[in-house]
Amino acid sequence: VQLQASGGGLVQAGGSLRLSCAASVSIFSINNMGWYRQAPGKQRELVASITSRGSTNYSDSVKGRFTISRDNKKNSVVLQMNSLKPEDTAVYYCKAEIKPPVGASYYYWGQGTQVTVSS
Repeated sequence: VQLQASGGGLVQAGGSLRLSCAASVSIFSINNMGWYRQAPGKQRELVASITSRGSTNYSDSVKGRFTISRDNKKNSVVLQMNSLKPEDTAVYYCKAEIKPPVGASYYYWGQGTQVTVSS
């Protein structure tokens, strides 16, 4: 499984960006997809995730500002980021989890995309 992330860039505080993560396989075969971010000197953290049934989870720091959704036609997951803050600056990564009928899950990461929010 390959994941291709896109949509990062430079934006002023209060602005918006839309990240997209396209999968090389049908996302119906992917159980969970999520966006993580890693700021310089910090650990990678979960930003938002979505299950195959559409259940979502957000970190407290982005609740009410970010929205994660699945685009089944494009086999992608989108992260709409509004009201961006300088502290949202980080490299954003998408991740996919596939749970086989038996055994442990498989995890796949996309390449990072830089998001920079200026004050």
